[in-house]
Amino acid sequence: MNRNQVLPQVHLSTEPSALKRVDFCAPQPYKGSGFLAISDLPRIAEEASTVIAGDGFEWQLETHFEDSPGSEPRQILELGLSGRLHLICQRCLQDCAVDLAEKRRFVMVASEEEADNYPMEDEGQDPLVASQHFNLLETIEDEVLLSLPLIPKHPDEFCEPHASIFGDEEVLEVSEERENPFNVLKNMKKN
Repeated sequence: MNRNQVLPQVHLSTEPSALKRVDFCAPQPYKGSGFLAISDLPRIAEEASTVIAGDGFEWQLETHFEDSPGSEPRQILELGLSGRLHLICQRCLQDCAVDLAEKRRFVMVASEEEADNYPMEDEGQDPLVASQHFNLLETIEDEVLLSLPLIPKHPDEFCEPHASIFGDEEVLEVSEERENPFNVLKNMKKN
C-alpha cells in the first residue's frame, strides 16, 4: 500500500460510549455529527446550575489529510460545537442560559513529545496525540469547558445586581470597618 494512500472515510457513531475509543492512527478520514446531552458530559454537568430538557451540545467532526513539507501528510481534525448550558449569573445569582458556538482545528501528532514541540506560533490549530483508543468524548467536553465564560451573566438589560453583592448597606459597613493594612507600617515608623 502506498504510504500516501488514504482509506475510505469512516462515519463515527453518535453513541457516547463509541466516542471514547476512536482509532485516529489509521490513515482514514473521519466524519460524524450528533448530539450530546449534559448527562453524557459529567464534568459539564457539575458546572451546570440546572439541566433543562434539550440542554446539550451538537457536535460535527471531520478530518482530512494535508501535505506537510518534508514529512508525511498530517491528519487535520475540525470540530464544531454548538449548544446551551445553564449557569449561575454572577450579577443577579439567578439561572442564566449560556449559548456556545465554537469551531476548533487540531493537527494529529504521533507522540506527547511531538505535541510538546509543536510550534506555539501556529494559533490556528493545536496538536492532539493520535491513538488507537482516542477519547473524542473527553476532547469535546474539554472544548466546551474551555469555551465557558469566566464570569457568566445575563445581558445588562435582563438582570439587576443582587443586593448582597452590590449596594447592601451592611456589606458597605463591613468594608469600611476593615483596618487599613498600612496602619501597621505607620505604627512601625512611630516606634
